Amino acid sequence: MADRDTLPLPLEVRDRLAELELELSEGDITQKGYEKKRSKLIGAFLPKAPGMDPSVPHERRTPVTPGSSSRYHRRRSSGSRDERYRSDVHTEAVQAALAKQKERGKMAVPMPSKRRSLVVQSSMDAYTPPDTSSGSEEEGSMQGEGTPTSSQGSINMENWISRAIHGSTTSSTTSSSSTQSGGSGAASRLADVMGQTHLENHSTPPDVTGYTTDSIQVERPQGSTTASRATPKYGNAELMETGDGVPVGGRVSAKIQQLVNTLKRPKRPPLREFFVDDFEELLEVQQPDPNQPKAEGAQMLAMRGEQLGVVTNWPPSLEAALQRWGTISPKAPCLTTMDTNGKPLYILTYGKLWVRSMKVAYNILHKLGSKQEPMVRPGDRVALVFPNNDPAAFMVAFYGCLLAELVPVPIEVPLTRKDAGSQQIGFLLGSCGVTVALTSDACHKGLPKSTTGEIPQFKGWPKLLWFVTESKHLSKPPRDWFPHIKDANNDTAYIEYKTCKDGSVLGVTVMRIALLTHCQALTQSCGYTEAETIVNVLDFKKDVGLWHGILTSVMNMMHVISIPYSLMKVNPLSWIQKVCQYKAKVACVKSRDMHWALVAHKDQRDVNLSSLRMLVVADGSNPWSISSCDAFLNVFQSKGLKPEVICPCASSPEALTVAIRRPTDDSNQPPGRGVLSMQGLSHGVIRVDSEEKLSVLTLQDVGTAMPGALMCVVKPDGVPQLCKTDEIGELCVCSVATGTSYYGLSGMTKNTFEVFPMNSVGAPISEYPFTRTGLLGFVGPGGLCFIAGKMDGLMVVGGRRHNADDIVATALAVEPMKFVYRGRIAVFSITVLHDERIVVVAEQRPDSTEEDSFQWMSRVLQAIDGIHQVGVYCLALVPSNTLPKTPLGGIHLSETKQLFLEGSLHPCNVLMCPHTCVTNLPKPRQKQPEIGPASVMVGNLVSGKRIAQASGRDLGQMEDNDQARKFLFLSEVLQWRAQTTPDHVLYTLLNSRGMIASSLSCVQLHKRAEKIATMLAERGHLQDGDHVALVYPPGIDLIAAFYGCLYAGCVPITVRPPHPQNIATTLPTVKMIVEVSRSACMMTTAVICKLLRSKEASAAVDVRTWPPVLDTDDLPKKKPPLLYKPSNPDTLAYLDFSVSTTGMLAGVKMSHTATSAFCRSIKLQCELYPSREVAICLDPYCGLGFVIWCLCSVYSGHQSILIPPSELEVNPALWLLAVSQYKVRDTFCSYSVMELCTKGLGLQTESLKSRGLDLSRVRTCVVVAEERPRIALTQSFSKLFKDLGLHPRAVSTSFGCRVNLAVCLQGTSGPDPTTVYVDMRALRHDRVRLVERGSPHSLPLMESGKILPGVRIIIANPETKGPLGDSHLGEIWVCSGHNASGYFTVYGDEALQSDHFNSRLSFGDTQTIWARTGYLGFLRRTELTDASGERHDALYVVGALDEAMELRGMRYHPIDIETSVIRTHKSITECAVFTWTNLLVVVVELDGSEQEALDLVPLVTNVVLEEHYLIVGVVVVVDIGVIPINSRGEKQRMHLRDGFLADQLDPIYVAYNM
Repeated sequence: MADRDTLPLPLEVRDRLAELELELSEGDITQKGYEKKRSKLIGAFLPKAPGMDPSVPHERRTPVTPGSSSRYHRRRSSGSRDERYRSDVHTEAVQAALAKQKERGKMAVPMPSKRRSLVVQSSMDAYTPPDTSSGSEEEGSMQGEGTPTSSQGSINMENWISRAIHGSTTSSTTSSSSTQSGGSGAASRLADVMGQTHLENHSTPPDVTGYTTDSIQVERPQGSTTASRATPKYGNAELMETGDGVPVGGRVSAKIQQLVNTLKRPKRPPLREFFVDDFEELLEVQQPDPNQPKAEGAQMLAMRGEQLGVVTNWPPSLEAALQRWGTISPKAPCLTTMDTNGKPLYILTYGKLWVRSMKVAYNILHKLGSKQEPMVRPGDRVALVFPNNDPAAFMVAFYGCLLAELVPVPIEVPLTRKDAGSQQIGFLLGSCGVTVALTSDACHKGLPKSTTGEIPQFKGWPKLLWFVTESKHLSKPPRDWFPHIKDANNDTAYIEYKTCKDGSVLGVTVMRIALLTHCQALTQSCGYTEAETIVNVLDFKKDVGLWHGILTSVMNMMHVISIPYSLMKVNPLSWIQKVCQYKAKVACVKSRDMHWALVAHKDQRDVNLSSLRMLVVADGSNPWSISSCDAFLNVFQSKGLKPEVICPCASSPEALTVAIRRPTDDSNQPPGRGVLSMQGLSHGVIRVDSEEKLSVLTLQDVGTAMPGALMCVVKPDGVPQLCKTDEIGELCVCSVATGTSYYGLSGMTKNTFEVFPMNSVGAPISEYPFTRTGLLGFVGPGGLCFIAGKMDGLMVVGGRRHNADDIVATALAVEPMKFVYRGRIAVFSITVLHDERIVVVAEQRPDSTEEDSFQWMSRVLQAIDGIHQVGVYCLALVPSNTLPKTPLGGIHLSETKQLFLEGSLHPCNVLMCPHTCVTNLPKPRQKQPEIGPASVMVGNLVSGKRIAQASGRDLGQMEDNDQARKFLFLSEVLQWRAQTTPDHVLYTLLNSRGMIASSLSCVQLHKRAEKIATMLAERGHLQDGDHVALVYPPGIDLIAAFYGCLYAGCVPITVRPPHPQNIATTLPTVKMIVEVSRSACMMTTAVICKLLRSKEASAAVDVRTWPPVLDTDDLPKKKPPLLYKPSNPDTLAYLDFSVSTTGMLAGVKMSHTATSAFCRSIKLQCELYPSREVAICLDPYCGLGFVIWCLCSVYSGHQSILIPPSELEVNPALWLLAVSQYKVRDTFCSYSVMELCTKGLGLQTESLKSRGLDLSRVRTCVVVAEERPRIALTQSFSKLFKDLGLHPRAVSTSFGCRVNLAVCLQGTSGPDPTTVYVDMRALRHDRVRLVERGSPHSLPLMESGKILPGVRIIIANPETKGPLGDSHLGEIWVCSGHNASGYFTVYGDEALQSDHFNSRLSFGDTQTIWARTGYLGFLRRTELTDASGERHDALYVVGALDEAMELRGMRYHPIDIETSVIRTHKSITECAVFTWTNLLVVVVELDGSEQEALDLVPLVTNVVLEEHYLIVGVVVVVDIGVIPINSRGEKQRMHLRDGFLADQLDPIYVAYNM
């Protein structure tokens, strides 16, 4: 039925159309064919563009398409929020907004990439048909899979576009499944969203580089080509795929480019003002727009409803009414219930109701507990648990309670132990002190039972006694017993539950006098008379259904026909049939019931609604109910429905009925309509929209205030001040007939039920308190109320108000039928970075492709932006049937929000738009000019601050009996030890069982080294100064080979051997080091020799180019004729190669002088002597680890107990057991070892204690590292092993880098390591600001050990090279005898060399030569004193300069962002961040099912915004172990970046944030 001005279609045409639609929905006919046939059919009946009257805001009527009822049952979807949100005008507006966006030529939005396994799962395989069993009272569940959109009333695209093109204004809304906007199917759609019209002019076409030759050829607008090329497979990386499995060799970088281009578009006008967030970290504040509409009307007056005229024969209380009818007309029908076939199941008469209620009252009062101790007394609360299809039992129980003077608390039937929101219901029952639950026999049998047949305790519920109210189970009251029937008083009559926005459940108490007055007011305003028949489709346990169908009906002896929800699902017309059958005068429905009737009525021939004098629309106050009302009238007017019969009402749990449109006889007076500008509404003002704007909200009036009530509108927040006449506010009501409190919550009660509205001078307008209704609206001309939304759905974004329902309506108007379930959309806001952000969650249909869904999502964002001028922060699609439901089948909003925030919603598609929404970031920082040479330097002050410099003890002045000092070379120290203490054991190597695998005394090491030297000379034919690569596992062979090289005059390079399980990735590194170090030969063990020649090895590298390989397992017997003695101590002793965290392979040169100075410095710091034992569990290949493993024992003579870290994988307790067994005082380890112990031994401390593990002798346990101390790890390690005697002060870290392998190392005598807390925001500005522990944005930093003897440190500005003051963040520069002497490179890049190793300050002390560590840090003078009595200077390392990311003019350290991200969800095991083209990329490793991958995207984005004020550009979710970590346990972020850009990560999901 199109509009009234078009001709009605003949019946056969309608039938043919229905068949066509069926064919289309079944997929038997293509969209194109369907359209062709359809236009042919109805072409003849379309009128030629009739003129429209511009003065009347013309509502489009909903077209109704015929369709067979068999189809009806098939296409039901799960409980859907359906038709609250249908408006054709709105749908058109949305399409127009989209078209507008299109004209602007949107940039391409990069689509997320998904692993195929994830795509498959989220589509068909995981699909279970939507559950219709728990139907929704609240939110109907009818609409479904194949329905033509028209029945949803979205005035599909086709019509819109044809009008836009031909300029015709046919007012008929033709019905069809929404067609695409011209063009050819998929291709045009892709081009639409991706390229939008001007594709060829953009610099980057959409990423189609990877459509391989045999894949889908996408038709594109001219000018863009589809390059096709085959993609190589990388390592284990599967081809990346776009949503529907189109392989994309498509470089990630192309997508990122797309994203960058999209983000370049200016989005919102720049904001000017800032507020200071605790210091100059400036978050922008939304300034009110000077042009925004402001309220200009006069102050409103309170509106008074008509007098409540008390009729003489009205009963003094509801129980009295029941007694009257039960005794004088016991045969009169009170309630008729229906079975699921629509046959009357049972008729409850007033006589039966009266007798049974008395029986229930008597039994509850007298048969529970004992005579002396009854379980319930008058005034106690009892729960009523009845299913939706048994109103009779409910009614008997309810009146039984009233007669017994108990307070009924009706609730939903709990279906499972963990229903959404059931816990909160439990809290309500607990707080009301409920101990008894009344229920029906059938319901009691259906409750979940434990194995013993007991009803389990529901989560959060109090212990309940279940009491069945069926008559047959109850004993008859004695003849002389009679309930005490009083006049209505101030006692509580019943408690209605209400779910708040945050999910908590409150109980609204209604007094007996309020109950009675409310019934009287309804009777008067609805004109109820005795014995009228009323059809009720609503939930009879609460709200309008309870007030009309259970309470007011009894007062007036009316007959209620109750239609259960289950019947509506089977036969949506049932209520209309009952109205006809019983000639009912009144029906109580929701707009959804009207809509269903529209869709199904075509099967009905003989409908006659002329008996109806009033159709109460319970949700008529919802702005989106208007189109259902109009469409219903439109269709059923011809069936006797009078226009004045439709009576929308407004109600709330707190204020009961707020307003209701009266059924008038005067049909000339049209109902009130308001077409309001959404823009105005968002600023809280009413602007009637005159121009043909897109974003309007049409409201219908809900009548006037109730009889005897006073109504006003107050400002929604702050003091309850009266609004102006053109302002939207919260309606407040002053009347006897409202709730009186939230049970047990006096504070909230005061704010809601005891409000005193003020006028403009601040005087209260009435001496009586008002009740807040929770409804937003205004009172229009003639005292008519208009409701624009609910307080619960209000979201304030950037100072403007938006209603969740309006946003749902806009999302639904974007032809969603193909992609999502109509009624299953949740809209809520979350607070991120001081503002609310809108989140939209919808259930995706199982058959929609990735491409479709993504396209729908992009369109929803554009539509909401176009109509509401607000950005959506996150749009998520979840698989069908996975959103939590309310007991009545609607979506449980607060639970959905909770799941979203916890990261357990498991969406299958996510689109985040932080770039478009977040407009209050701090403004990017402009660099301040630093202190230059011109600034005053007085002594050691720079700009009035102490210069940040410090030094360890002076090596020169330390007189110690260090015998080794007289030797210049380590090789000489070894020879001297072999002569003086030949049998002193220097090294002991332990195996995984903790047994000694081998050991070396001084003389053994010396002899072994001699043989190796002979071998090098004889078999290797090496000259002095040749380089030798030592490829050994951690152990004694490595040490012997090292000294063998020194004895032969060769330069050793230690290289980590390839991993036998992972040759492909580890062998190339070995090869690279061997080549870069120009090794003339390699020495290794027989096992590794074999590995180097294996098949796997030749697959990984070119084996023919290896230098000669010597196997030291087979040594010559004779010793060399002469040991080599170097002449110049400044010549090279060894090369130290290491891969830095930025992925650069860097070798540094260590001279003999530096090596000896290094060993001496460590000896002094750690007080090492031959009598000492030191346990070492480190990798011995580079840096301080190598020095401690191979060199220190020879220099200082102490015994080193060597524990290869790889053995800990077999036996995690090995290291600590060795420390305990050998009573070691000093031990060294790496972070990876510490982590292994913390994770692997966490639960074993008790058993280790019983094995005698004792760590109380440990003085120093030093972590050897080249990074900021990992304070969380060291602290958890200390805490964990405290019980085993480990002193927390013993654990410390060291710091070294490429230019100086050890700058700091916690010694034995210095003060304990200190920890400070710095402000992370100041750090981003290169400033250090100390704060208290636990203050917001605080970052704990631990001192990196004490500065070694002979080391001087200064903090310099990395850019200007000027010295910095104390507590300024700058680069750490170091001057020391054991600095490395330069990089060893093939290229001879001298510039870098001199800059890193020979730098001078630009002013101040310009003579000293410093080495630049490349690390940022600061010095701080502490209150502690060191050994020499001086105040101790602590060095704090913040992070590597190369790793630091410059974003928005600020300096961020990856580790800080990573720490935040890892904390955000239990499934994130590791995280790494890097930047690419100014976008922040976050890679997280997921320890969980792939279904959880998309949960992480919003959480990661939120936490980085909140804690770092940064917008994440790309979130990449990968498998465990993808983030590369080097041997020292440091992340290789640059390797990761390269792998990501080259598509080598095989990610589970990549999200591009808009």
